[in-house]
Amino acid sequence: MRLSLLRPVIDRTGPWISVYADASYGAEDAAAQQELSAKAVTDRLFELGADEATCGAVHAALVTPPGGASAADRGRALLAANGEVVLDQRLPGRPVGPFATWSHLPRLTPLLEAFGDDPVCLVVHVDRTGADLTVRDDHGSRGAGRAHGTPAADWSERHFRTRPENTWERNAGEIAAAAGAAFDSCGAEIMLLTGDAPERRAVFDGLPEPLRAVTYETGHGGRGPGAESERVARDIAQLRAAREQEHVDEVLGRFKASAGPGGGADPEVVAGVASLVDAAREHRIDTLLISPDGPDVGSEVWVGSRADQLAVHGSELHRLGEAHPAPARADDALVCSAVADGAEAVVIHDVTQAPAGGLGALLRRTESARG
Repeated sequence: MRLSLLRPVIDRTGPWISVYADASYGAEDAAAQQELSAKAVTDRLFELGADEATCGAVHAALVTPPGGASAADRGRALLAANGEVVLDQRLPGRPVGPFATWSHLPRLTPLLEAFGDDPVCLVVHVDRTGADLTVRDDHGSRGAGRAHGTPAADWSERHFRTRPENTWERNAGEIAAAAGAAFDSCGAEIMLLTGDAPERRAVFDGLPEPLRAVTYETGHGGRGPGAESERVARDIAQLRAAREQEHVDEVLGRFKASAGPGGGADPEVVAGVASLVDAAREHRIDTLLISPDGPDVGSEVWVGSRADQLAVHGSELHRLGEAHPAPARADDALVCSAVADGAEAVVIHDVTQAPAGGLGALLRRTESARG
């Protein structure tokens, strides 16, 4: 998962309310169900000691129907502090175990687990009159408002019309150029071409070689209303799942290769809470690996007012000048540090393949290691 979504969260101070709720209410009595659920959540938060203003903000959000597509089989994550809901995020499915917590740091691992790597797919529907370009990720089809990894925040759904006076070869080249520009601007990782075989093949041939390596074709769908049929949706889901697994396998491969006997004297990976805390404090984590069911994930560490202030024992932070260290879960402290450092996080669902304890990291190379 790209952690830029969480930047507004780590820029705020806590304590935090974290709510992961089932938002798949029936149409007939949705309002009543939302009210009952909101009351149960806020009652629980009051029991945990959460302040009235933040509980009120969470209650108000929970009784408001989430925007966007149908809530069927959907979940919702809310992170709130100091009387304000800072993040209200629709989940791609129901949370495995709905819960509400009040803690010094927000609960972030369930959000990473829900979205996984969330690879972005640019879908290009092609015919001889032009192309329609749509971004697909765990939020479904989208227009403006969410661009992965790029500061240019607004990427809109695009419609590209070719010139009738041009040859088809020239039009195909223009569509390929437009698709390539859109691919870069929306932060996509894979591209899917739909339409009749001759048209999509001509566009494919017009793409630069590096882009062809992550571009796929399907005979399902086309342009116009209803073009993204159920079969196209399945094609997109399969491509995105395969891309996510490839990325997880690549990260695990690098981790295991460096962790093995031939890893070298200057390690490029670490595992275990104590080593990870040291690496985070030194801003050395490049990719954080988390297995949500690992035994070390919920271990207690201590954190300060900055994301790089973390230690295994509170006394360590006192020595580092933090007057009021607070306890936190290891996974949440490490994710907050990763967000602050611009690092990546990868969720490993297969605990047998994960680092020992469920936590590990690929490290940034030091200058001495590079030399």
